[in-house]
Amino acid sequence: MSTAPQQKTILVTGGAGFIGSHLCERLAKEGHRVISLDNYFAGSKENHVPGVEYREGHTKQIELLVPERVDIVYHLGEYARVEKSFEDVEKVWDLNKLGTFAVLEYVRKTGAKIVYAGSSTKFSDGGLGRDQSPYAWSKATNTELVKNYGTWYGITYAVVYFYNVFGGRERGTGPYATLIGIYKEEYKKGNPLTVVLPGTQARNFTHVDDIVDGLVLVGDHATGDDFGIGNDEAHSIVDVARLFSDDLVFLPPRPGNRLASSAANEKMKALGWRAQRSLKADIANFLNVTTPETAKEKHILVFSTTFAPVEGLTEQALRELMEQLPDVHFDVITSRFAKNAESMTAFAPNVTVYRVGVGRMIDKYLLPWLGAAQALALMRKKEYLFSWSLLASYATLAGVLVRRKTGAPLLVTLGDQSLERLPWYMRIILARLLRGADQVHVSTSLQERAVRNIFSRMNAAPSRTAPPPAGGPAGRPE
Repeated sequence: MSTAPQQKTILVTGGAGFIGSHLCERLAKEGHRVISLDNYFAGSKENHVPGVEYREGHTKQIELLVPERVDIVYHLGEYARVEKSFEDVEKVWDLNKLGTFAVLEYVRKTGAKIVYAGSSTKFSDGGLGRDQSPYAWSKATNTELVKNYGTWYGITYAVVYFYNVFGGRERGTGPYATLIGIYKEEYKKGNPLTVVLPGTQARNFTHVDDIVDGLVLVGDHATGDDFGIGNDEAHSIVDVARLFSDDLVFLPPRPGNRLASSAANEKMKALGWRAQRSLKADIANFLNVTTPETAKEKHILVFSTTFAPVEGLTEQALRELMEQLPDVHFDVITSRFAKNAESMTAFAPNVTVYRVGVGRMIDKYLLPWLGAAQALALMRKKEYLFSWSLLASYATLAGVLVRRKTGAPLLVTLGDQSLERLPWYMRIILARLLRGADQVHVSTSLQERAVRNIFSRMNAAPSRTAPPPAGGPAGRPE
């Protein structure tokens, strides 16, 4: 005769997040006392579920906020984004290093079992993935710390690894959105789907309910490391995008974006776990019940200090690109600069030029402010895939100001500029400009080295003139 599981007091850090809220819901339904500790950095009160006690605060305060004795701590409450961790390195250290140290001290003192959510990034690209981003490094070293606490202090622990989780409550917008969530939002809005090049990078997408099945199983029955909870079936990013639509936009490569991954789930299978839900079925169900909005016109906002009749090789190449992409509308913000500029009207039908200034040399100094004002006015009427600045110039400063105001992604193309012998003060100015961009495209290997020397954390990607338009123009980030 089977008996009901013994009621436990269980703490879930990050319990108001995507995965944490599903775990809390399952544990509460099984009759356990469930406490959620979340600082709502990535979690949301919209994810609260019945039967759970919610406490708001940082994991560094765990002893103060959770004074009662608990049986299990599911530690999910950490920073969890690869690419953005380059910008958020201080948050990564605060949440993933200081916070996790406090959690380990808590379980050492209370005797609770800890189930730590490691990151499968440390297994990717032949083990090189562990050092490819601040996030990956923090998670890899935390798993070592958890195991050392087991050796040093005898704590009971288990380390699990998730593989690209999707399902209900995942974010589709904002900097901490998940890929499948983003694709669902883009599809609903009728927008093209964004694919980071090369597009062949593989992922083992795993449904959140399968993740929770594994977490509960490990919490009840397992100790040790290497419990990978991931679907055996891998999909490339471009193949996933095409499950939704053939209307794709390709983005330049990004730092820390691993190319290969496989689910190391042998120990979970030994416990009896198997993935029960498929990504293809989930997407098919979503498409069956979703009617996309009418597709929006594709707009790109371009900042250029000069643009016909005063133009160089880069501006000429831009005009050629515009002619090659007739389904994309380019709004060009530039200086009036020359008095006869207004007579230049023979552009492609997909180009609109907005000139600012008084028709004199001073216009380039006015462009950052007048150009930014013009861009903000246009953005109130149109939605742009991204902003693009030619050369690191006064036009780039306009783009940076707009990015700070709106968060719109900004790409910078350096064209044929020579950067190798810039004086020190110009290097400081250039570093500030490039730091405000999401992506920098260079024309030569010498430029790439110069950019990396000026700002070592920049992601400078080789480019002829523009982001490679494979299958379409470059677009906004995932």
